[in-house]
Amino acid sequence: MSVASTKAFPVAWCRQQFPALARQVDGLEAVYLDGPAGSQVPRRVIDAIGRYLIETNANHGGRFITSRDSDAMLEMAHQAVADLLGTTSPECTVFGANMTSLALAFSRSLARTWKPGDEVIVTRLDHDANVSPWVLAARDAGATVRFVGIHIEDCTLDLEQMRQALSPRTRLVAVGCASNSVGTINPVAKICAWAHEAGAEVFLDAVHYAPHGLLDVDSWGCDYLACSAYKFFGPHVGILWGRRERLERLAAYKVRPAADTLPDKWMTGTQNHEGIAGVLAAIEYLADLGRQFGGGDERRGAIVTALNEIGAYEQQLCRELIAGLEELDEVRVWGITDPARLAERVPTIAITHRKLPPVALAEYLASRGIFAWHGNFYALELSETLGLEPTGLVRLGLLHYNTSSEVARLLAVLKELR
Repeated sequence: MSVASTKAFPVAWCRQQFPALARQVDGLEAVYLDGPAGSQVPRRVIDAIGRYLIETNANHGGRFITSRDSDAMLEMAHQAVADLLGTTSPECTVFGANMTSLALAFSRSLARTWKPGDEVIVTRLDHDANVSPWVLAARDAGATVRFVGIHIEDCTLDLEQMRQALSPRTRLVAVGCASNSVGTINPVAKICAWAHEAGAEVFLDAVHYAPHGLLDVDSWGCDYLACSAYKFFGPHVGILWGRRERLERLAAYKVRPAADTLPDKWMTGTQNHEGIAGVLAAIEYLADLGRQFGGGDERRGAIVTALNEIGAYEQQLCRELIAGLEELDEVRVWGITDPARLAERVPTIAITHRKLPPVALAEYLASRGIFAWHGNFYALELSETLGLEPTGLVRLGLLHYNTSSEVARLLAVLKELR
C-alpha cells in the first residue's frame, strides 16, 4: 500500500455526500459512531436504488430492454466488486443476501469435501459468522474444530498458537481481516502463506475491514473472501469471492434450472438487483474520493488511493480518541492502545466503564445525540474470552465521515460522567 498524500483529507466533501449526517438530536448534529453495524450511505447510492426501480426493474435474462439494461448493470457491478477486491476475475464475485447467509450456504459445499479426521481452524477473535458456519459444517462432516485464542492484554490473535494448530490434516482456516469488536487487524497474507504450506485453504471475513483498508485478494493469497456492502457505504447486499478453480469444481446447492457457469452457479434465486445497483454506486463513491487526490480515471487505482487516504485520516482520529479515553480513569479501552501500533488496528474502539454497564452507557450517549452500540456484536467467542458476557462492551466506531470535533464532543460527554 502506498503512502498517503500530504493533501488535507476532504472530510467536508465526504460529509456532503451523506444526507443522514444532517440529522439532529435536540438541536445538535447527530454523531454516528454506529458504523461497525452498518455505515450511512451517500446520496448517489440512494439515487441508484431508486433509479433502478424506476427505469430498469426486471429479472435476469430477458430479451426486452429493461432486462437487458438490468443485466448490463449487473455486469458492471461484478466488475466494480472485482476492482474493489483486487482481482481480474469479475465472474468469481458472487452477490447474496449478506455475508452470514453466503458463508452458511458455502460452508455446506465445502463440507462435502471434508471427512472424519480432517480439521478446521477458527479463532476466538472473529464475528460468529466466520465461526459457526465452519463449526456446523465440520460437525456434519465429522471433522475436528480447533480454536485459536488471543492475547487478552491487547486483543491480538495468538499467531504462535495458529502455527501450532496447522497440520497436514487442516482443510480450512477461517479468520477475519479485522475484528468487528476491538479493531485488531490480522496479518492475513502471513496466515494464508502458513495455511497453504500445510495444504489448507483460507476463508477471509473482510466485512469489518472493507471500509477502512484496501482489499487485495490476489496479493493476500486467500482462497475465499466475504464482505458486506452495507459496511462500506452501500445497501444490505453480501459479497463472496472465490478462486475460479474452486468455484467451478465445488458442488453448489442450487435449483436445477440455474446455470452451472460463474457467477450464476452460486447466486441462488432472484437477486436484490436494486441493492446491487447501490453497491455499484458505493464503489464509485470510493473511486471518486480517490480522484480527489489525483487517483486517476482507472477505478482500481482510484480505490487504492481512496483507501490509503481513508486509512491515514482514520488513524489520526483513532489516535485522538484513544488518547482522550486513556485520560478517563473510569474507562477501559480493550485492544491495541499503543500510539506506535495504530497501523495494527482499525478505528473501532471497544470500551467498558467502571460504574455504568454498557447498555446504560450507550443510552447515556444516545441521550446526548451520540450513536454507539453495546453488547458483544456477535463476536461471542471474544466477549466470553474477555469475561464480558452477558453485558459486553460499548463500541465507538469511527469512519472517514467522522471528524475531530465529533471525537472531542464524545470525550466531553464522557467526562461529564465523572
